[in-house]
This record gives sequence, C-alpha cells and structure tokens, in this order.
Amino acid sequence: MRQFIKDFEAFAVRGNAVDLAIGVVIGAGFSQITTVLANNIITPVISIYTGIADISKAGVALPNGSVVAYGLLIQSVVNFILIALVLFLFVRLLGSLAAKKKAEENTPEENEQLKVLMEIRDQLKKS
Repeated sequence: MRQFIKDFEAFAVRGNAVDLAIGVVIGAGFSQITTVLANNIITPVISIYTGIADISKAGVALPNGSVVAYGLLIQSVVNFILIALVLFLFVRLLGSLAAKKKAEENTPEENEQLKVLMEIRDQLKKS
C-alpha cells in the first residue's frame, strides 16, 4: 500500500498531471463562457437572418408527430467553432512565445568576464 501511495504521489505532482488538471478546470470554465456567448449573442444574430425567434428550438415536424430538432445542433456547432478558434489562437500564442524564448536563450549574454576576454583578444590581434 505504501508503494501505491508513493507512486500516486509521484504521478500527481509530476508537471504533466498537474498541468492537465489545470487545463481541465480552465476548459470547463471556458466552456461555460462560450456557451453563454453562443446562446445569448451569436444565435440571436443568426435568428434575425433565419426568422426563428429561438434557434435552439428550431426543428422540422415529421408526419408521425416527432420533431427533428436541428436548432440545438446549430447552437452546438457555433459553440464548437468558438472553442476551436480560441484554442487555435491560444496554441499559436504559446508557440510564438516559445519561439521567442528559444531565440532569447540562443543569444549569448555578455558578462563581465566575456567582455574582458574579448578586449584581451582584440589587444592581441592589434599587437
């Protein structure tokens, strides 16, 4: 049992597991934001063009009395597109930040010792 607890602790505090947990929590909160945005801002604009007051209740009545509710599908697709767009922009931002950090790491920092050595080198070249 102790080994199990040690293994679980090593897994739980490993960076990837913690990052994944944080990502899930942020994703759940972001999902709520995009749902509200889709339901209260974007789909009412779509309803102006379609003439349907509440797009989520849009559907086609079948002869047997059932309804094909395509409105919820439209609302879900809009929500998915919003999430995909924001994730794309976020990943693109992270990629550019990582490239910038890598470029900064590749440029050598000039410290005092390096400056003195370069001056000595230049002096030796002159003589």
